[in-house]
Amino acid sequence: MSVIDHFSRPQIPALAGDGVTLRMPRRSDYTLWHDLRSDSREFLRPWEPMWTTDELSWAAYRQRVRRYNQEAREGTGYTFFLFDEAGTTLYGGITVGHIRRGVAQCCTLGYWMGERYAGAGLMFRAVETIKMFVFDLEGLHRIEAACLPSNARSIRLLEKCGFTREGLLRSYLKIAGRWEDHCLYALTAEEWSCSKATERARAAAPAA
Repeated sequence: MSVIDHFSRPQIPALAGDGVTLRMPRRSDYTLWHDLRSDSREFLRPWEPMWTTDELSWAAYRQRVRRYNQEAREGTGYTFFLFDEAGTTLYGGITVGHIRRGVAQCCTLGYWMGERYAGAGLMFRAVETIKMFVFDLEGLHRIEAACLPSNARSIRLLEKCGFTREGLLRSYLKIAGRWEDHCLYALTAEEWSCSKATERARAAAPAA
């Protein structure tokens, strides 16, 4: 970790999941991030806002890290990179954004995965880890996630993670240059607590 990384980043601990590690991006991660995003450009483009001409530049990345750190300090959002357990191989990223406190206690979930690692169950592990962060550590009540109706991979992931489809958001986000409808999924703290209780009961049950 560089000296700049050490003194500029918020004190948000790394999150350990099932064979994965989530931690906030650092300036020193630039090469890993650049190479993975560059290699996955065509894979990611249909699901993301239109890339700028300097999307992968050092200046743009440095600005991203500044914004991530500011949001974390203000408690309005947390962006994590998804690494292997050793923290050396970058797989993708996951974000808890648009945090609303007060009577809402809600946030939105976003994520991306490098093409070479897609389909291996790594994002499922990341989402399971982030649920503990949102509900147990941040004390929020609801996670919302929106995805394109055509993004079957993302829909499968959300449903596998216990999210429920609640409706259709018309012309919700501008993706790849076009305003697109999105499916709205959500998970509440009560549902999370119920799923944890069910898992504990299963683990405690005697073998047949």
